[in-house]
Amino acid sequence: MGPKLHEQVCYTLYSTSGIITQAYRSLLEPMGLTYPQFVVMMALWQKDKISVTELAATVGLSKPTMTSLLKRLELLDYITREFEQGDERQKCIALTALGQSLASKADTVAEQALCATGLSNDEAQQLIALCQKIRIELS
Repeated sequence: MGPKLHEQVCYTLYSTSGIITQAYRSLLEPMGLTYPQFVVMMALWQKDKISVTELAATVGLSKPTMTSLLKRLELLDYITREFEQGDERQKCIALTALGQSLASKADTVAEQALCATGLSNDEAQQLIALCQKIRIELS
């Protein structure tokens, strides 16, 4: 009767995502970051000085969600939010020196999180590729 829960891709992704996010919690605690904040910081380490709109699209969060998240990162002195030159409706997000300095600690966090999954680097790359394929197909 009906689909079997543990045979569904959607449930497997959903439940695994929750467990991975939980594993990051203790790793991110020393930096004062939540997992969504960590995702935003990773995006900023890849591309600094970016509009809120572009950042929201990059990380897949809504602008209202981004607003409160960015306010908290600003209070931690990891980012600044300033109006873009020539467009006072759009804010530009930039890393502070403190925010930039977290990148090396974040590399360690990412390595520890991967280790905790028990996946090899090759398995992780395969999983990333499969998840990206799903995202593309469903977009």
